[in-house]
Amino acid sequence: MKKTIRAISLFSGAGGMDLGFRRAGVKVVWANDFNKAACETYRRNFGDEIHCGSILEVDYGKLPACDLVFGGPPCQGFSVAGKMDPDDPRSKLVFEFQKVVAAKRPRWFVMENVAALGRLEKFAPVRRRLLEGYTELGYQVQFQILDSQFYSTPQRRERLIMIGTREPAGRIHFPEPLRTLIPAREVLKDMGEPGTQGNEGACEARITLAKNPILRVSPYAGMLFNGLGRPIDLSRPCQTLPASMGGNKTPIIDTRLLRDGNAEDWLVSLHAKILGGADTAKLKVPAFMRRITVSEAAALQGFPPDFVFCGSQCERYRQIGNSVPPPFAEHVARAVVDGFWR
Repeated sequence: MKKTIRAISLFSGAGGMDLGFRRAGVKVVWANDFNKAACETYRRNFGDEIHCGSILEVDYGKLPACDLVFGGPPCQGFSVAGKMDPDDPRSKLVFEFQKVVAAKRPRWFVMENVAALGRLEKFAPVRRRLLEGYTELGYQVQFQILDSQFYSTPQRRERLIMIGTREPAGRIHFPEPLRTLIPAREVLKDMGEPGTQGNEGACEARITLAKNPILRVSPYAGMLFNGLGRPIDLSRPCQTLPASMGGNKTPIIDTRLLRDGNAEDWLVSLHAKILGGADTAKLKVPAFMRRITVSEAAALQGFPPDFVFCGSQCERYRQIGNSVPPPFAEHVARAVVDGFWR
């Protein structure tokens, strides 16, 4: 009979990665995050396993015994959306994750981070130090860059997944990508109007046309509106949701196209007009263009409808944008669980 896999979750946030691992049959015995609103969300949906406070103040030797350590250390120092600074204090938290692994000696660990950490040459010293550290601890380690859109998630989100084990390296494998993708419309079309039950957290940030729009071949690329909120192509998985949602960076949808996939695409028409030399000062954004709600952001991240987010509206948006998509995490977790019993 297979025993229960006991896990420690680090940098847990609202619990997106935890939800995926729990669905795969993993028992989380201890979790940690420093954000109070995220910890309250975690406690509301899972239980009192979450301990709120800085990981730097934790005595790792006193943590419960575990078979697995998983988590996603803060990625802002490595992210292309940030300063990409390896000396950012948050960049060093990948090594705090490693210290917990060193203290608890789990059979396996899984670390999630942004793709840039695994892809860019400027972060090669960080990768090398991490891999050398795990080798010294007796772990076989492999990493891949995976895109959540190929793992039951209606969102394009590339992430580095690093898996380590004290078992033979041949037992490490990564989930196979799926051929069927989930378009954004599929998870949004049956939700009610913004502000109604089941679609809470309407974003009131105005949408205006950029004075100096940046054009790309696709009308869904470039920068046509104020702020950094980009329109979502409802016919495909949406772009990566940022943690900075809640204001002008909140993505935009065309509600006519949401309800009717055959409706005229206003954005395509706008793009053509601007390419033709139209003055954006004389163009108006119609009322059917709006920003996504908190509930819609959660759906695009792969959270179930009954998952409750706590805190202010900005905090709830931030928790969602910082999360690992639960369906994606579940695919990774099932590959790791399978490795346990090979």
